[in-house]
Amino acid sequence: MSVNDEDIRRLIRDVPDFPQPGIIFKDITPLLADKVMFRGLVEKVCSHWTERPPDIVTAIEARGFIPGGAVALGLGAGFVPIRKPGKLPWKTVSQDYQLEYGTDQLQIHEDAVKPGQTVLIVDDVLATGGTAAAATELIRKLGGIVLGVHVLIELSFLEGRGRLHGIEVVSELVY
Repeated sequence: MSVNDEDIRRLIRDVPDFPQPGIIFKDITPLLADKVMFRGLVEKVCSHWTERPPDIVTAIEARGFIPGGAVALGLGAGFVPIRKPGKLPWKTVSQDYQLEYGTDQLQIHEDAVKPGQTVLIVDDVLATGGTAAAATELIRKLGGIVLGVHVLIELSFLEGRGRLHGIEVVSELVY
């Protein structure tokens, strides 16, 4: 099933003042709940990478896991979660990143990506680019090759793409 940008945009809900005053949160849950649109979106994402499918799809906690797992299945790739500290049960590699109000950290299992494996990073939103840049560094620390970052929504006014120099960034919707 083919979906277009307007079909996708129609199912993205704006939630004012979440998670803090002044922020307009882009809620993808109505899109995920529509079985036809969700399947169409996953097929659309997969179609971009079928000519050079990754060995691994990674996704960033937590909303990125939903499309990330589906995209991994669609591409015949493995799936690896990237999580906040203390959430993974095995030995991890960590990467700090800047937030507008401090720092945070992402982790991946130290054996999740083998040297030379190709990796696609999937997430729901690209905002300031901090989490995507941290995920990229984690993959590189393990010797993986980042094919690209694919997001459902890009908030272009936050210029997150600029933190991902030399990496293909694909966004389904740009605000």
